[in-house]
Amino acid sequence: MSGRGHRLAETQKSDGDETRERRSRLEPEAVVCVPTFRRPGMLRQTLQSLADQTCSAPFAVVVIDNDPVGLAGARIASAFFAAGLLQGFCEVEARPGNCCACNRAFREARSRFPSASYILMIDDDEIADAEWLARMIAAAGANRADIVGGPVVPHFPDGASPAFARHPVYLPAYNQSGFVPMIYGSGNFLIRRHAFERLSRPEFDLRYNFLGGGDMDFFTRCRRAGLTFYWENAARIVETVPSDRVRTAWVLRRGLRIGAINYSVDKSSSRSALGWLRLLAKNGALLPVSAFRSLKLLAQGEPLLVCAHPMLVALGRIIASLGFEPEAYRFKPAKPRL
Repeated sequence: MSGRGHRLAETQKSDGDETRERRSRLEPEAVVCVPTFRRPGMLRQTLQSLADQTCSAPFAVVVIDNDPVGLAGARIASAFFAAGLLQGFCEVEARPGNCCACNRAFREARSRFPSASYILMIDDDEIADAEWLARMIAAAGANRADIVGGPVVPHFPDGASPAFARHPVYLPAYNQSGFVPMIYGSGNFLIRRHAFERLSRPEFDLRYNFLGGGDMDFFTRCRRAGLTFYWENAARIVETVPSDRVRTAWVLRRGLRIGAINYSVDKSSSRSALGWLRLLAKNGALLPVSAFRSLKLLAQGEPLLVCAHPMLVALGRIIASLGFEPEAYRFKPAKPRL
């Protein structure tokens, strides 16, 4: 199978209103991108939440399955399109990595739906509120923002420690609507079509394929290009947190990885001698600053897991500067289906 993948299904709905349906397919106002990898059960919930949207504007859905062997996500998506629950299509991206899947989604959305003004993204472990799409589009239009972000609220499994709900890795970046310096994650965001034209590289950097952080690097470049960011706090998405992500070891590793990502993003823009000096100075200053933050959290009575986070982020930066980077998204290939 080629890296470009292949189309699995296009929308074919009933003949009840062919004119309206044809216009919705060809001229949506928005396109929602859903990259997926081996989460068929969660993907089904994600797509159902999109089918349940109350938004009156026509929209399409692009699903990119990053598992060319198992194809579990492609089968789920194809069923939704074939049943007429959603308008859009599914493609398979054979090249492994989250950034490859996201970039394929961007390219397909822009080329296949040239009239769409907005491109959005939701992860395959998330459930959108019924008003999510309408609120994201309204926020972009009313505020003329280039990029709109919204909160991703975690839903923890039963029995999870309350400490996880207070941990920064699960908290949204902001808690009220308004213009913000930038957003950091791609699990709940909208970008205007024209914004891609303002970027010299309008895609996720493949260096972050397995480390993670391609979204943060992308939004950092958007900010440097002068794009504006708005936060719509009412456009909520709920993330289903699996049991293996409510373990102390996973959260500690996540803190280290955040530090490594932060360093990598800073490094990419530090190409001059002065830039490298600033990078080294930031690394050196971050350790004492992070120690102070950890002690302050401890004095405020926060759980130890929360208190350790600033120091872990700083340590992750230092480790990355020595050439070691954790890889969170490299999976073993699935066995071919017989």
